[in-house]
Amino acid sequence: MNLSTRLKELRKLNNVTQKQLAEFIGASERGVQNYEQGSRKPAYDMLIAIADYFDVSIDYLVGRTDNPKINK
Repeated sequence: MNLSTRLKELRKLNNVTQKQLAEFIGASERGVQNYEQGSRKPAYDMLIAIADYFDVSIDYLVGRTDNPKINK
């Protein structure tokens, strides 16, 4: 699983809109759409903000593990 798939999955599981996530992480809604489509990758600080928002590790977010709490 990659970042775009995991991000979309987390967002839908938590009933969060792209706009809500964008506002929390300080990005545009289009930016979140780009992350989910895989056409852009978030900067390091955005990755941290997304992981914090969903309370998961960055490793989980980028698909390096299936355990959301590993290395947290």
